[in-house]
Amino acid sequence: MLEFRFHGRGGQGSVTSAELLAITAVADNKFAQAFPSFGPERRGAPVQAFARIDEEQILNRSKVYTPDVVLVLDYTLTQMVNVTTGLKPDGILIVSTGNTPELVREETGWKGRLAIVDGVKIAMTHIKRPINNTVMLGALIKASGCVSMENMKEAVKERFGKIAAVNMAALTEAFETVTISEGE
Repeated sequence: MLEFRFHGRGGQGSVTSAELLAITAVADNKFAQAFPSFGPERRGAPVQAFARIDEEQILNRSKVYTPDVVLVLDYTLTQMVNVTTGLKPDGILIVSTGNTPELVREETGWKGRLAIVDGVKIAMTHIKRPINNTVMLGALIKASGCVSMENMKEAVKERFGKIAAVNMAALTEAFETVTISEGE
C-alpha cells in the first residue's frame, strides 16, 4: 500500500489533490481512498489531506501516520510544521518551491528522495492564479509513478470542465520539469 500526506493551506486545493489522486488510481484499476483532516480552519490556514492506493481493498480508515509520499503545496508551511514527520526513510518529499534541493534539505532536514518544482510559478503561467494543486500532481506522478498521467488528465478534465485545459498544461509542465534528487 502507498500512503500519501498533502500539506497546504485552505483554498490551495490539497483536498482536491488527494481526491484527484484517488480517482485516478481507481481509473488505473486500483483501490484508493482520499480524505481531509481539518477543523474550523479558514482560507489560508494549514490543512492536511491524505490518500491511500493499493492493489487490494483498503480497510484502514485512520489518518496516515507513516506516509510513503509527502507533498507540500506551500513551502512556507515548512517553517511552521515538520512536514517530514513520519515520512518513511525510503519515501519521497515533493515540494513546491523555487529553492535548490540543497536549501530544501537544509531547511527541512530531509536526507531522502526529494522532488522539487516551482508550482506557483507554473500555476501563474498557465492558470493565472497561485493555486498549484494540479501542478504538484504532475510532479507527484513523475516522482512516484503511482498513477498514470493519462488517467490523471481525464480526472482533471472531468473535475475542472472549462478550465481543464490550463490545469492539464500546468500538470504536464510540472511532470516534465520536476527536479528529482535521490538523496544520501
